[in-house]
Amino acid sequence: MAKVGFIGLGRMGHGMAGRYLDAGFEVAVWNRSKAKAEDLIARGGRWAASPAEAADGAEAVVTMVADDEASSAVWLGENGAVAKMKAGSLAIECSTVSHQHALHMARELRGRGLVYIDCPVTGLPQAAAAGKLTLLVGADAADLDKAKPFLAPIGDAIRHFGAVGTGTVFKLINNLMGAVQIASLAEGVAMAEQAGLDMNLVAEALSTGAVASPQVIRHSKRMVARDFSGASFTAALRYKDAAYAVRLAETLLPGVPVSRAALAAYEKAKASAPDDDEGKMIEIVSQPK
Repeated sequence: MAKVGFIGLGRMGHGMAGRYLDAGFEVAVWNRSKAKAEDLIARGGRWAASPAEAADGAEAVVTMVADDEASSAVWLGENGAVAKMKAGSLAIECSTVSHQHALHMARELRGRGLVYIDCPVTGLPQAAAAGKLTLLVGADAADLDKAKPFLAPIGDAIRHFGAVGTGTVFKLINNLMGAVQIASLAEGVAMAEQAGLDMNLVAEALSTGAVASPQVIRHSKRMVARDFSGASFTAALRYKDAAYAVRLAETLLPGVPVSRAALAAYEKAKASAPDDDEGKMIEIVSQPK
C-alpha cells in the first residue's frame, strides 16, 4: 500500500486527503487544527503531530496550505516535512504560492534529493472531494510520470505547462482573471440596482448572456440575492493570489492597470471581510459615497 503524507486540511485539502483514503492509500494527515482531521481519522487516516511525522515513510507528500509563509513552514520549518522525507520521494505542492516561491522551493527541495512537483489546482471544494480537480503542473516530464499515480486520485485532468514554476504562472493568471471578473461583476450588479433594473432579470441575463463566465454564473445570482452562505473562496485568499499575480505581471509587462485595479478592490474586501465569501465584493462597491 502506497504511503502519502497530506498537509493542510482546509476547504480544498480536506476533500483531497479523503480521495487518497478512497483510493486505498495509507494516509497520514497534519493540520494546524486536529478537529478538521477527525472524520479522516475515523475513515482510516493516521493523525500526525507535525508535518515531519506526516512525511515519515511517505513516498509522496502533498501540501495544500494558504500561502508562501505557510508553505515554507510546513516544508522547511521546525518539524517540517523535509526532515523525514527520504531521497527520491515526491514533494507535491498543490498550494497556490508565488512564482518566486515555487522556484525557491524547487531549488531547496531538489538540493535535498527530493522531487518537487509544482501542482496548483483549479476547482471548487466539491470537485476536490470528488477527485475532479484540474491539475496545473510544472515539472520535468520524467518527474511528472513518477508523480501520476499520486495525482490520479485528486484530479481528472492534468495540464502540463512545462518546467517547475509554469504551473504556478498559469494558476496566478487564472486567479487574477477571476478577481477582475468578480470585481467588475460587482460593479455591474451595483449599477443595475442603482438604475432600478429588475434584478431577477439582470441575474438571469448575466448568467446566460455573452459575459457568462463560470465566475459570473457562480456569483451573479448570489450577489443579487446577497446570499454568501457556503463560502468556497474568501476575499483574503483572492487578494493573496491577485497580489502574487500582480507581482509576477510587473516583471513581464510594462503596465497592468486592470489587474492593479482588481487588486485594490480586493484589498478593500480583505480589510472589511477577509474570511467571508469573495462575492461580498458587491457590498463594498455598493457602499454610499
